[in-house]
Amino acid sequence: MHTPPPALTAPLAAQLAQIALDGILKAYPSSPAHVLMDADDARGPRELHPAFYGCFDWHSAVHSHWQLVRLLRLRPALPDAAAIRRALDDHLSEASLRAEAAYFAEPGRRSFERPYGWAWLLRLAEELRAWGDPDARRWAAAIQPLADLIAERYLEFLPRLSYPIRSGVHSSTAFGLTFALDYAEAAGHAPLRALIRQRSMDYYGADRGAPAAWEPGGGDFLSPCLAEADLMRRVLPAPAFPGWLEAFLPDLAAGGPPQLLTPALVSDRSDGQIVHLDGLNLSRAWCMWGVAGAIPSDDPRRPILMAAAARHAAAGMAGVGSGDYMGDHWLGSFALHMLGYAPAELSP
Repeated sequence: MHTPPPALTAPLAAQLAQIALDGILKAYPSSPAHVLMDADDARGPRELHPAFYGCFDWHSAVHSHWQLVRLLRLRPALPDAAAIRRALDDHLSEASLRAEAAYFAEPGRRSFERPYGWAWLLRLAEELRAWGDPDARRWAAAIQPLADLIAERYLEFLPRLSYPIRSGVHSSTAFGLTFALDYAEAAGHAPLRALIRQRSMDYYGADRGAPAAWEPGGGDFLSPCLAEADLMRRVLPAPAFPGWLEAFLPDLAAGGPPQLLTPALVSDRSDGQIVHLDGLNLSRAWCMWGVAGAIPSDDPRRPILMAAAARHAAAGMAGVGSGDYMGDHWLGSFALHMLGYAPAELSP
């Protein structure tokens, strides 16, 4: 049965905006990835992060800000548009973002939010750069020093990372490189672009026979196999990618493995780990649509991926706005990012 892809309708945009706006202003509960350096280093969320203190943790706050910027850009007449702009003016001010950059520069913060939070910060900076709105230009200028710092962290870290981290959670190297590469391309950051492309080939260029049947893990919000394929479609020359994909996922043309192409079951959305599987369904969908678009239109794998993406999108959207904070504080960002790959992204 054909499953139509979801669309960013006006009601959905308003719902996603309200959830994200509530989240970025909600300091508690909080799960800070803050290493206490001494007895005097205990600080509250807003003292630690004047820009990104809400949404339970730093990275979720960052991608919720991206969510609001993206929604304003796509739907400028949102009901909460004025309130969103006021919140972004406060959080993305020069002073707030200077304090965020200062936190990264403190001793012992070398690996803070690496690479997931780094990747989303660059995604936010990329979104702001691409929008000609006067407020967005001001916010883009304010965030650029932090984006530059994160880019430098990638340049310093990747030569030391001997082996990729092939996980389905925050530590995923493939996911971190994907968003960073998109930023490098958009910002014209040639050294970052070149290094990511080289390290991607080092890590993944010779991969064959991915263990896709082992997915999903019980707490995954990313597919290790599809996140890698989503990166390599950006890195490999267009004629080379279909062959790499065939060697990497040899069962795909036959419609397998089912573990990769079947949406994950989410049994408890109040559990912070189990609800990750809603995010897995959403991220699988965007990866599948992206990979499908990188192979020829007559490739038999393309309709398989397109159909599976639609199934995953529908399953993932069922968890958005559930009313439980464990999912609500971050899933909207995944939904909005996924909708950017859906064939009907801007349906009214």
